[in-house]
Formats: sequence, structure tokens, C-alpha cells
Amino acid sequence: MPYTAVEPQDAAKLVTDIEALGEKLKAAKASINQRFIGQDRVVDLVLASLLCGGHALLVGLPGLGKTRLVDTLSTVMGLNGNRIQFTPDLMPADILGSEVLDGAEGTRAFRFIEGPIFCQLLMADEINRASPRTQSALLQAMQEREVTIAGKHRPLGAPFHVLATQNPIEQEGTYPLPEAQLDRFLVQVDVHYPDRATERDILLATTGASEAQVHGVFTAGELLAAQAVLRRMPVGEQVVEAILDLVRACRPDEPEGAALRGQLSWGPGPRAAQALMLTVRAQALLDGRLAPSVADVAALARPVLIHRMALSFAARARGESLAGLIDAAVTRTLGLEAAA
Repeated sequence: MPYTAVEPQDAAKLVTDIEALGEKLKAAKASINQRFIGQDRVVDLVLASLLCGGHALLVGLPGLGKTRLVDTLSTVMGLNGNRIQFTPDLMPADILGSEVLDGAEGTRAFRFIEGPIFCQLLMADEINRASPRTQSALLQAMQEREVTIAGKHRPLGAPFHVLATQNPIEQEGTYPLPEAQLDRFLVQVDVHYPDRATERDILLATTGASEAQVHGVFTAGELLAAQAVLRRMPVGEQVVEAILDLVRACRPDEPEGAALRGQLSWGPGPRAAQALMLTVRAQALLDGRLAPSVADVAALARPVLIHRMALSFAARARGESLAGLIDAAVTRTLGLEAAA
């Protein structure tokens, strides 16, 4: 029986909604691929984060199209987007906004000027270049979709998503993200070099007299409706148990994680299981299926878990990697291979 119950009279409508959403997602991916070429896995993961109502951390070297992807998503998904270039001298008020004394029309009163965070899709470029004080300005926004300034709660855009970027190589002058903030990212998306054929297509598409233009497929309201459809998608008991088995097998202090004891300093918390529960549904939607499978759990293990775990000092000294440990846990608990 499905874990998420669906009333019989609602089942037919749910199937119709899922199929219609699948067609719109195909159109969205086709539009995105006109400007962001050949990185299907990256596009799927970022779209999955939007469908789940979450945030994504894009990790990759400069020049791989991360900024281009976010700009393209803003158009295709019909979202009002802003971009912040994070630097060491950036202050929280530069992100959130501030109150200024306004003396217009002969009166003196404080007026709030919104910062760039008041949008629907925020690109936090090179987020680890800002100080911890500035990074912390995003914590409440990412979790609660509001900020508190001068004692007043101010709601953000609906929907509200943060797509942050990091350079994995250049770490001089950077501030590693704290675990509490990393855990607020639904997925970590690793952006790699394109293969030769894809790079050739990129050259031809981006160095001519004109470039392909994308068009809007969703509106903000339609994205919110899509997020509601996703949460109604049924999940089988086998998939739920697979998620629990995998997450608990990655915690070194749990009996199920005994194989990783001494290799991890800490493992993923309950938010990781919640993220898997949502993202497997999103993957099914993107593939045009009516329900997720255990294979989806294996495919999403790395992007959901890798930023929620930390290697022990001994494991780092031995040259272990989190990706390798996650792959081994997937094979051990699910009997499947994790997607790279």
C-alpha cells in the first residue's frame, strides 16, 4: 500500500495533475537546455530543489555556467530573481536591507529599503567568501521564508529559493559554511567539466552573432501549485524504509552505521530523510513517473547526503572520500549503485 494515502475519488485527479505537470517540466527542461547545454543531471537536481520548495548549493569551478543556469531558471520558472556577489566586506544589511531616516514632505520618519533578498530566486554567488556574520543573515530566510529587521517580521517572496555557488578549489580568504547552514540546502549539486561533444555544442551556441533565447514555462503561482502536487504524490512503504535504512546507515553512532564508525565525525540528521522523501518524488515527476522507486533513493543519495556528513581526521588521512562512503552505504543497504 502507498505510504501517503490517496482517497479513491482523488486518485484520478492526482494522476491527471502529475501527468500535466510532467509535460510542463519537459517543456521547462527543453527551454533551459537551449542556454545551459548538456548538463542534464545538474538541471534535474536544481529543478528538483525548486519543486520541493528547497534550496541548492552548486559546487563547481568558475566558468561552468552556474550563473547562467540561475539566470535561465529565473526566466523559465517565471520567478523574480536577484544576484548577490558575496565578498569579505559584505554586511548583513547589504543583503536584508535597512531603515533610513526619510525627511520627505516635511516629516521625519524611518523608511525601510528592501535588500536583494526580497525576491523569489536569490543567487548567492561564492557564498563562502562572506564572513560568518553575513552568512548567518541567510539562515532565518532559508528556513522561515522571512527576516526580522528592527524587531519587525518581514515575509519574503513566495516561493522563495536560494541557489548558492561555491568554488571547490580556491579556498584562500573564504569562510567554510557552518553545518547548520549546509543542512538548510536541500541538495548539493556538483557541476563538472562538460564532455567533449557537449563542449563543442557550447562553443557553437555561445560564440556566434546571437544566442538562443529562453521563454517562460511556469509562473510563480504554477510553481507553488506544482510543489503542492509533489507533496500529494504517493510513496511506497518500500521506498520509505529504503530512505530510513540509508540515512541511519550513514550515522556512525547508530547501530546501523557501525560500518562507518571511525570514518565519520557525524552523519545526516532527520532533515536528510525529509530531503530524500521530497527529492525522490521530484525525480519521478521529472522522469514522467507516477511514484518514486528505491532506485531514486540510490540516485539521490550523494546530492542529498554529501553536505550533511563529515569525515573523521583518520579517514581524511587515509584518503577516504564522502562520495565513496555514501556509495558503499547505498550498496550495503539498498543493493544498488549510487549515481555519480
